[in-house]
Amino acid sequence: MLNVLTFSSLYPNAVQTNFGGFVERQTVRLAARGDVDLKVLAPVGMFLPIGPYAALTRVPARGEQGGVEVFWPRFPLLPAIGWRFNPALAYRAARRVLHTLIADGFRPDVIDCEFFWPDGPAAVRLGRAFGIPVSIKARGSDIRLWGAKPAARRMMVEAARAADGLLAVSESLKADMAAMGIPPEKIRVHRTGIELDRFRPVERTPAKAALGVSGPLLLAVGNLVALKRFDLVIGAAEALPETTLLIAGEGRERRKLEAMIAERGLSQRVKLLGGVHHTDMPALMAAADVFVHAASSEGLANVWVEALASGTPVVTANVGAAAEVIDRPEAGTLIEDARAPVFAEAIRALLAAPPAPDAVRASALRFDWQTNTDTLHAHLLGLVSGAESKK
Repeated sequence: MLNVLTFSSLYPNAVQTNFGGFVERQTVRLAARGDVDLKVLAPVGMFLPIGPYAALTRVPARGEQGGVEVFWPRFPLLPAIGWRFNPALAYRAARRVLHTLIADGFRPDVIDCEFFWPDGPAAVRLGRAFGIPVSIKARGSDIRLWGAKPAARRMMVEAARAADGLLAVSESLKADMAAMGIPPEKIRVHRTGIELDRFRPVERTPAKAALGVSGPLLLAVGNLVALKRFDLVIGAAEALPETTLLIAGEGRERRKLEAMIAERGLSQRVKLLGGVHHTDMPALMAAADVFVHAASSEGLANVWVEALASGTPVVTANVGAAAEVIDRPEAGTLIEDARAPVFAEAIRALLAAPPAPDAVRASALRFDWQTNTDTLHAHLLGLVSGAESKK
């Protein structure tokens, strides 16, 4: 039996139900193996319990989610440059939980850290304190956003060099990690998995009718934050008056986007849906004629693969692993010049000559959960074997 402690500050909870859902889906599948005993340690960073952080006081300290026992210890977030202390504060919160777990009879064989900042440095410190090998996975924004900050980059590189194993969601992210000074020979590419049985093509006309849409439907999904550049997506939709655009997601840019939609007179055909639970996402993905993604930075976005598996071609900025996913003409279009008119022209071309849904889906078939789970299990088991051979 392999005892795994999954460590991730990016993990859903009772308040943030979609937060890090891709980490949860991977973790639940690993835990479902008959030869794995797994628990999740998901530190929750909090400023004062006011404003948007007040709701986080409702997150329990522990509970069962998806058939897995999850612990949500709190650690304080400090203002201004306080982010530099996040790894140390997350480590302190996690250490107390791990002490309790070990006292209760669960000693991890390996720590599976699922995000690089602040989790990676915290997980390595935790592993050293308890003599447990550590794997750290990079997902995109942790490297590309936090890696731009010298202090965070230094801590992440130190953690990577000290870790027993490293994972990256794509070849392009592996290259970015190597450019930071992380030894590339330590990095194994571990691609995402999706539910190919749920994300699949359907008849679009009735699927759109169920959403109250009759004409061409565009879909965009993501957190409403500046780097996702939903303003470009809205600008593209404005240039395509026959289309409806649905945007699924929540975030601090919502009011700004609402104002943009109202000012341009687009309220009848550009809709902000708010947060959409993952269980409801397949119906949206399959109904759309084109999936649009304008983010300025990504690792390997699950939404690209989910759209393709649904038979929906993708128009996306050529960032991160986009070229690894959009690997054939039927899959969609990569945008090099990220301007609204360029997105609009690419969307118009796909609407005029839509690829066959099954041809689109073919590009997603390599992203299955079984491969994802088997690869992760073999990686973690190898780290445990390596640690035991050094004793």
